[in-house]
Amino acid sequence: MRRQNLADLEAFAIVAEEESFTRAAARLGVSPSALSHHMRKLEARLGLRLLARTTRRVATTEAGERLLDALRPAIETIDRQLADLSELRERPSGSIRITASDHATRTLLWPAIDNFLKRYPDIEIEINAESGLADIVAERYDAGVRLGEQVAKDMIAVRIGPSLRMVAVAAPAYLEANGIPQTPHDLTHHKCINMRMSSSGGLYAWEFEKDGRAVNVRVEGQVILNSGHLILQAALAGHGIGFLMNDYVTGAIETGALRYVLEDWCPPFDGYHLYYPSRRQPTPAFSLLVDALRYRKT
Repeated sequence: MRRQNLADLEAFAIVAEEESFTRAAARLGVSPSALSHHMRKLEARLGLRLLARTTRRVATTEAGERLLDALRPAIETIDRQLADLSELRERPSGSIRITASDHATRTLLWPAIDNFLKRYPDIEIEINAESGLADIVAERYDAGVRLGEQVAKDMIAVRIGPSLRMVAVAAPAYLEANGIPQTPHDLTHHKCINMRMSSSGGLYAWEFEKDGRAVNVRVEGQVILNSGHLILQAALAGHGIGFLMNDYVTGAIETGALRYVLEDWCPPFDGYHLYYPSRRQPTPAFSLLVDALRYRKT
C-alpha cells in the first residue's frame, strides 16, 4: 500500500472520531481545507463516499463505518506495538489518555500524576475531567477512573483510593428556620440543592443506607447545579440541604459553617478505581502508571 494511502486512512479515522474537520485538522497539524481535500481524494480513489458532511458535523456513511470498524483494531495494534518498543529505550515513554470525574482528578489522580511525571519525563498523560461516564473504548481512552460500583464487569479494575462517604449538610441558620430532618423521607419537606447528572441529564437521587436498608430520595429545591464546589457554596449561603462528598465539607464542619444532617444514614462505600479493557495489553508506561496509582493502605 502506498504511503499516502496509509496517511489518508489515519486521517479518515481521526475525522470520524472527532466528527469535525476543524478538530481533526488541529490534531493532525494541517488546515481544515487541506484535510477535506485529502478526504475527497481518498473517496475518489476508493470510489466510495465515506463521509457525510453537514454544516454542523461530519458523520460516517455506511461504507465509512465499515472501513472505520476495520481500521480501529489495526490502528490500536500499531499503536500498541510502537509503545512496546519503548522497552528498548533507557527511559519509559509513551502517551496515556484518561477520563475521570473532576472530584477524582483533584483528590487522587492529579496529586499522584504530578509526582509520576517528574519521575518519567518521557511519558505524556492527558486527563479529561468530566462528570459523565465516558465509553473508554469508543472514545479511545487508555483508562477511566470511576467509583467501583460504576465499573463494568468486563473491565479490569484497580483500586486507587480509600473508601468515600456522601453526606447531607446544611447551614445552621437554615436548620434553625426549617427544622432538622430525622429520616431521608423528611427531605421531601425541605429545600434541597439538586445535582444534574451530565451523563443522563437527570437529577441525582440521593442515596442513603442504615442497618442494611437502602433508601433513595428524589428531592426538590430552588437550585440545581452540576458541581460539588457550587453545591457547597449554595449550602453555605443557606439555600437548603446539600448532598456531596465529605471532603468538600470537612473545613466548613470544623468551623461550624455547616452541620451534618442524617449522619447515621451516610455510611462509607468503595472509593475510586482505575479501569481499562481486559483485552487490551498494557504498555510498559501504562503498567508503571497503574502501579503508581494503586491504593496501598498505610
